[in-house]
Amino acid sequence: MSYCNYVLNADKNSVHKSYHDTEYGFPLKDDSALFARLILEINQAGLSWETILKKKDNFFKAFDDFEIEKVSRYNEKKVEKLLQDAGIIRNRLKIQATIDNAKRIKSLQKEYGSFKNWLDSHHPKTKDEWTKLFKQTFRFTGGEIVNEFLVSTGYLPGAHIESCPVYKKVLMQKPRWLVKRKVKGEK
Repeated sequence: MSYCNYVLNADKNSVHKSYHDTEYGFPLKDDSALFARLILEINQAGLSWETILKKKDNFFKAFDDFEIEKVSRYNEKKVEKLLQDAGIIRNRLKIQATIDNAKRIKSLQKEYGSFKNWLDSHHPKTKDEWTKLFKQTFRFTGGEIVNEFLVSTGYLPGAHIESCPVYKKVLMQKPRWLVKRKVKGEK
């Protein structure tokens, strides 16, 4: 069953409905939003997406709205505070990966101007190529995390089935997967 069909059959107050209709597959342009989505996907590992969606607001509060500069400066005292926060996933490895990945994104921003520019510079890639790149670049990123991050942010297709009304809304936002890289000499 597709996510679209699941949401169609879910309770209209389901946390999935709003996410499906307004976020999933829509391109993100802001580095903090991209970082937030990556970290939420990392935290979903081993858990249900529903758990993450229910804790999403808590994550934003606990991680200073995913402001990359702030998160990159977290120290052990902040890690201990986060480990006591029942509103998020209290996993030391995931929390440390969040801090380390913020530092890595800062480096990418210096080199490429933004995290988004880094992503754009590597588009298009296959899922396997993206996974290899993410594993070389970030902590706690495997195939499923990378795939969901890229599908959910419009870098890979597959967020919505074509019969889903949201599919057309996503297309109007011109997700990156619609854009093909020009080959040198091509007009």
